[in-house]
Amino acid sequence: MRAHVIGNVAVDETISVSTMPEAGASILGREETRDLGGKGANQAVVMARAGLPTTLVAAVGEDFRAQTIRDQLAPEPVEAKLVALAGRSSDFSIIFTTPDGENAIVTTTESAGSLALEEAIAALDTAAGDLLVLQGNLSEATTRGLLQEARRRALVTAFNPSPLRPYFADLWPLVDIAFLNRGETHSLTGLSDHAATERLLQSGVRHVVLTLGGDGAMLASQGREIATIPAVATNVIDTTGAGDTFMAVALASAALRGVELDTRAIGHAAAASALTVSRRGTRSAFPTSDELRAILAR
Repeated sequence: MRAHVIGNVAVDETISVSTMPEAGASILGREETRDLGGKGANQAVVMARAGLPTTLVAAVGEDFRAQTIRDQLAPEPVEAKLVALAGRSSDFSIIFTTPDGENAIVTTTESAGSLALEEAIAALDTAAGDLLVLQGNLSEATTRGLLQEARRRALVTAFNPSPLRPYFADLWPLVDIAFLNRGETHSLTGLSDHAATERLLQSGVRHVVLTLGGDGAMLASQGREIATIPAVATNVIDTTGAGDTFMAVALASAALRGVELDTRAIGHAAAASALTVSRRGTRSAFPTSDELRAILAR
């Protein structure tokens, strides 16, 4: 199986602050890292490092950030299909991080939101029976069209509805695997934890993974009891990219073993994300291929 990640790629600039800025306030900060980022790129890099053949399809502009993105993707084991858009700016993120490891992220989506459905489908080539991974950064037309095309080709679809968009509620019948955190789940369903996962399963999703921060994660699957998997204790330095690591490793673990998403995959994901949050940065904080190989052997 090959993973086809169609999403955004960005340059992440992480700024360390003592407290999160408030409206009208000026605060001092220190640049910590400048790194490859974007939810699509993050998930593709981690899945590829885990050993799952992975293609990343993402749009970039014609600017200095596009070259930075190409340079940072080059050493990764990802097949990158970057669609250059004339007159557009490459996406970037400003990440504020506090001493307790929490963060707030502002991301631009000019390039990701301009990726046309036709260009995205063309990048799939003859994919069939593979895994299609999407996030919330593409346009509604492209997101919906890709999920419909995936159904036609019998692809397994995994969706991370972040950042939240109002049309997501209509997409669940086209989604096989959904990864959400507590805040996203409540915003989309108006419910919490068990009730929220049950609502998503009733909407047609086959597997729902709800991440609970320090409380671990829940896996709810059609026809099975809801399972709770504990978090792995670690020293939290920076939570940037933790959710992307979690989703990528869970998908890779199951795909490499040729099974449906299971508690073993979620345990692997918890161990990998614990490594990510113990380091600063985005791509530089992700587990290495050797570290992921050791985790997946457990």
